[in-house]
Amino acid sequence: MARVVPAVIRALDILELFLVRPQLSAREIMERLDLPRTTVHELLVTLVERSYLVAVPGQPVHYRLGMPVFQLGAAFSGRLDLVREAQSVTRDVAAACDEAVHVAVLDGADVVYLVKVDSTHPVRMVSGVGLRLPAHCTAVGKALLAGLDPAGLDAVLSKDLAGMTPNSITDPDRLRAYLDQVRAEGVAVDVGESDSAMRCVAAAIRDHSGATIGAMSISAPIIRWSPQAEAEWPGLVKEAAATLSMRMGYVTQP
Repeated sequence: MARVVPAVIRALDILELFLVRPQLSAREIMERLDLPRTTVHELLVTLVERSYLVAVPGQPVHYRLGMPVFQLGAAFSGRLDLVREAQSVTRDVAAACDEAVHVAVLDGADVVYLVKVDSTHPVRMVSGVGLRLPAHCTAVGKALLAGLDPAGLDAVLSKDLAGMTPNSITDPDRLRAYLDQVRAEGVAVDVGESDSAMRCVAAAIRDHSGATIGAMSISAPIIRWSPQAEAEWPGLVKEAAATLSMRMGYVTQP
């Protein structure tokens, strides 16, 4: 069996820290990864040499991601039909409701956001492309979990369902019951479960085989979640997710 190279793993660990923070110091990297200073220094020098990290001007021991990381991400997203097709659909939904619209996919027990169109309001949801959150705490995540086969769902629910807020569903049986409701209604909601001040509604996106390959959500601060929004946005996101599903080859069954 081929051997995993520890130095490469550590270099990737460093890069992945920047998924959460746009800028980090050498000390922060050392503390977060619990690595010796010499090891971190050598890895940073190497990553800077290849431009995967760049020193922040005026702050030589602080770093941010370099252009090659963007180029790799662009090469990957260029192969994702879902990302390409979702761009126009999410813009249309955001224009209709003037709230943040996301498209996300499932990665293990987490969701990763692939597309975001923001609202024009000054108070907005703090999120972004590439953000990773526990699936069971989000509307998009629950829409995606509802599409898993029994074995896949069991694998997710066998893990610790840590909560992000007091409203998060952390009991596996309660989550299973809610996912049954999602399958029946075609929409999932997040009522302050990933962020106490936010509310989201989501629907699944399917491919030509009928498999759930993503989910779309509308997210807004609870203070803007009016009775009219409560009545209109579930249908809006369901219709938009259905449109995107058709673009991905899904044919609605009679």
